[in-house]
Amino acid sequence: MRYMLMHKLDEDQPGAFDPSPEFIERMGAFVGEAAKAGVLLAGEGLEKSSKESGRITAEKGKTTITDGPFTETKELIAGFALMEVRSKDEAMEWAKRFVDLFIAAGVDVEVDVRKVNEFSEPA
Repeated sequence: MRYMLMHKLDEDQPGAFDPSPEFIERMGAFVGEAAKAGVLLAGEGLEKSSKESGRITAEKGKTTITDGPFTETKELIAGFALMEVRSKDEAMEWAKRFVDLFIAAGVDVEVDVRKVNEFSEPA
């Protein structure tokens, strides 16, 4: 089963998008462990919304394009990991360990764990 872990940060929180070398080292160890375990398929962190970002919204047939930075930065997606695991429980365990990295750095974070909709191959 594939699960997407998406973490959200507040752009205005100090250190949220400007991690310390210690945090980067701990994150590197975590990513290395997940890769070695064979569960990490892909993962990346994202820049602040003030760095070359945009948003396209479609509402009632009308498309709106907005350049960053975005006004609402409290729950901004800051990165993702795509994992191949045996169960939701295993995905949640990896996500909890990921959250612990932020706790140790004193940074508030929210992680959504979502099952990927894997469509069957056409016959």
